[in-house]
Amino acid sequence: MSIVDQTREGDVLVLTINNPPVNAFSPGVPEGLHAGLDAAESAGEVRAVVIIGGGRTFIAGADIKTFDLPREQAPDLRGFISRLDAFPKPTVAAIHGTALGGGLEVALACTYRVAVKDAQMGLPEVKLGVLPGAGGTQRLPRVVGVQKALEMMLSGNPIKATEAKDLGLVDDLVEGDLRSGAVEFARAHADARPLPRVSERTVTDAVPQVFGAARQGILKTHRGQLSPSLIVDLAEMSATQPFAVGWDSEARLFMQAKDSPQSRGLRHIFFAEREAGKVPGLTKDTPTTDVRQVGIIGAGTMGGGIAMNFLNAGLPVTIVETAQEALDRGLSVIRRNYENTAKKGRLTVEQVEQRMGLLTPTLNVEDLADADLIIEAVFENMDVKKDIFTRLDAVAKPGAILATNTSTLDVNEIASVTGRPEQVIGLHFFSPANVMKLLEIVRADKTSDSVLATCLALARKIKKVGVVVGVCDGFVGNRMIHRYGDEARKLVEEGARPQDADATMHALGLPMGPFEMSDMAGLDIGYAIRAHQAKVRGEPKPDGWLDRIVETGRKGQKTGGGIYDYDEKRRPSPNADVQKLIEDHRAEKGIRPREIGQEELTERLVYSLVNEGAKILEEGIAQRAGDIDVIYIYGYGFPAYRGGPMGYADEVGLKNVAAALEKHGQTPAPLLKQLAEEGGTFAAWDRQKGRG
Repeated sequence: MSIVDQTREGDVLVLTINNPPVNAFSPGVPEGLHAGLDAAESAGEVRAVVIIGGGRTFIAGADIKTFDLPREQAPDLRGFISRLDAFPKPTVAAIHGTALGGGLEVALACTYRVAVKDAQMGLPEVKLGVLPGAGGTQRLPRVVGVQKALEMMLSGNPIKATEAKDLGLVDDLVEGDLRSGAVEFARAHADARPLPRVSERTVTDAVPQVFGAARQGILKTHRGQLSPSLIVDLAEMSATQPFAVGWDSEARLFMQAKDSPQSRGLRHIFFAEREAGKVPGLTKDTPTTDVRQVGIIGAGTMGGGIAMNFLNAGLPVTIVETAQEALDRGLSVIRRNYENTAKKGRLTVEQVEQRMGLLTPTLNVEDLADADLIIEAVFENMDVKKDIFTRLDAVAKPGAILATNTSTLDVNEIASVTGRPEQVIGLHFFSPANVMKLLEIVRADKTSDSVLATCLALARKIKKVGVVVGVCDGFVGNRMIHRYGDEARKLVEEGARPQDADATMHALGLPMGPFEMSDMAGLDIGYAIRAHQAKVRGEPKPDGWLDRIVETGRKGQKTGGGIYDYDEKRRPSPNADVQKLIEDHRAEKGIRPREIGQEELTERLVYSLVNEGAKILEEGIAQRAGDIDVIYIYGYGFPAYRGGPMGYADEVGLKNVAAALEKHGQTPAPLLKQLAEEGGTFAAWDRQKGRG
């Protein structure tokens, strides 16, 4: 079987792409397709051509790994599409699975498109910081109209074949065998002349307001990114310029977007997310447990949110509380969350009841005896958690996985109270657990490979991005955020205002700054963590300006005010009493405040994350720098187009990062210092270790 098979169905030549797993447009594919067109052109008896994908899909897009190849080595998608568009015989794209990016551009260059009903098609390039570069920005508006084309290209989300048929993007939906249906369609349209080429159509729905609205919209949805504005420019060109002008401009602007820091960052995350699921020592043959029934201890905000993930995946959940009032309250919150989703049209009433029907509330921990996985989700207190795991060890069936949702505590210590430490693991969900995609999977010293593999598979099943981390205080995400918070507090102590630090992070692309995040999480949580850490170290109780705010009773959004005041829409505004408390604290400590500019704020805040991340890598708590980036994007809102904190540091240059840390009185981590001196990067370090 060649990469593109040629087979004759009478007067129709069928070209089948065999480039598993997703028929990406990688080297060999264009050559095979060109050979097929050569054969069709030279054979007078061939009246039409069908292009179809072998295996599970049509063409799922260009091969992203080829983006950085020299132009002469990269697959010539544009060259093939130019030939396909000008081909003298009818061509039919037969679509199943997905036709994404370059795959849809190939289909758009064909004379006709047919598809099975469950096929999907789209132009997701914006998610990689680029734009459709092989005619997509010029052909799609000519088929579906500018408004819909902009919606598809700026969201990057695919549409179903049934909608594509309504829009005219698909000419026919095939029932039964796609190949046979496509051949029949091709034969029926073999004599069509002139051929209905998309490139020869005109845009009919273009009005200036559409483009103005799109430009306003991307200021909110794609702030700080280059490719969305280029997409709007090119879509406008499709409506106002001849096809050839837009086609040429698209090639130039594609290269501009591809070579931008935003695209490099997004491509880094694309690959980092896929690498995160690969764990040294685990293989496809590692045995896993079939999790059919889940138990959760705690029906509060976290426990209820965690339960929803499993209910959404169709897994029955037994949820345990110590008091009926708490149990009823937890169930009502879960139901309200589902009903709110239904009001938005994302669930039917029947689906709400189906999910709630999978949930069994109880006050008896013994009711978890049949669970395959039990997750403890109570407050952060080691004694309480150890007591729960002691009881679970007695109740749970042999082979059941016992997981803790702790965000900071030692999973090894929790596991030590059981007779089955190999079955204990940390599953750190992020709040709100039913929304946030990140799941830190905390591998304790004795956690078995089977338990780890099971939890990685389960993360995928409940649509989480699972990242394996080791045991330390705060694991990866919270350990780094504690250091970030420390630096933010120091900056305010030295003279910055809290709103200055938050505004600086907004400018970088984060939805929240350090103090807005603290207010949302609850200032009392950080207060308790700092007090616990001081106690462990044998130090006095912390007495910083932020600790004093908590002691006034201001704990954040949940009390109506913390570092900031909040209105009914939870919009923050500075509080004069808080500012005076900060100033009094400085005076008491003998600190003369100074002006701190945005550059210093950015460097000290972001590089504190990077420096702690380097220490985490050295200690083996995280497997890869890319894993840290995935954690920070999905758990803490670091903008993906910046590549995560470690990817951002690579982009800035580790030599510059190390120099800035030293300038601000911080000591670069040994790994960071070493890489800076060698002119290296975290990404190269990952590759050298065979982990990226």
